[in-house]
Amino acid sequence: MAGRGGRPMSTLLPTSIVGSLPKPSWLSEPETLWSPWRLEGAELDEGRRDALHLAAAEQAVAGLEVISDGEQTRQHFVTTFIEHLSGVDFARRETVRIRDRYDASVPTVVGPVRRERPVFVDDAASLRTRTDKPLKWALPGPMTMIDTLYDAHYGSREELAREFAALLNQEARELEAAGVDIIQFDEPAFNVFFYDVRDWGVEVLERAAEGLRAETVVHICYGYGIKANNDWKASLGTQWRQYEETFPLLRDSVIDTVSLESRGSHVPMELVELLRGKKVMLGAIDVADPQVETPEEVADTLRRALAFVEPENLCPSTNCGMAPLSRTVAQGKMRALAAGTALLRAELARG
Repeated sequence: MAGRGGRPMSTLLPTSIVGSLPKPSWLSEPETLWSPWRLEGAELDEGRRDALHLAAAEQAVAGLEVISDGEQTRQHFVTTFIEHLSGVDFARRETVRIRDRYDASVPTVVGPVRRERPVFVDDAASLRTRTDKPLKWALPGPMTMIDTLYDAHYGSREELAREFAALLNQEARELEAAGVDIIQFDEPAFNVFFYDVRDWGVEVLERAAEGLRAETVVHICYGYGIKANNDWKASLGTQWRQYEETFPLLRDSVIDTVSLESRGSHVPMELVELLRGKKVMLGAIDVADPQVETPEEVADTLRRALAFVEPENLCPSTNCGMAPLSRTVAQGKMRALAAGTALLRAELARG
């Protein structure tokens, strides 16, 4: 896993987290999504940057090959990007149904959305100075962004998504220039709005990735390990086949890598076959369970995937972000991911 023109990745089965890591308790309340900051002003800026560097160091110590920001400088994987856009009124709140799953109070789009300045570029440049390893950065995908807002201006999900894709492309190009090797777009909405994905969702996602030399990833999961998501998953039956709708479309897209959830889920492993030829970032760590996997369990999950994806295209990862977990558990899970992957690498080396 490495960017086109980025840092070479010679390691077989390169490991990475998908998104968030728990924040230090001095920065925000632990094990809580949307947790408010405990610092203000210049102290907050310094604290977020310190947490960013600490998260990178924890990933390296755990043995991961690809380093990411762990979303330490943002409260939420979608909202922090939106906060930096004009045309969105955070004081005007409306209640919407998020991914047809739970109600949330969200800001309102009141005019044309514009990106007035870079959002994460300074953070990425700072992190680039701290590691020589490939650097991955996650951005919210266009469809997931529109699902996290109330639109009082455009009147069209597709039109607003296209506007967001253009803004995301601006940010992604500047992240690439700052030294990011892998750009990940988070699209959990792809597991819900199948008609939109087919009609315009993949096309709009490709617009967000247009012109990038960096490797591109789309992450599609079943969500954080929170009650609303767990209740939804409990309603899906013994087989979760949502990926069956989207994988054939993504296999034919320009996106390089598809990130999916596997460990602890009811996703039939054979669905990975629908991505044959693509790189697959396979979730071998269950973020909804505080129990730390053993290296053998991680290796077993990955081993089963090899029936459907070539070893050189398999990238072991977590299922989703780990913000709701304790730091101790998250650190243990990262170590397990690295150790389990090492077991499988050794098996492959022996032939």
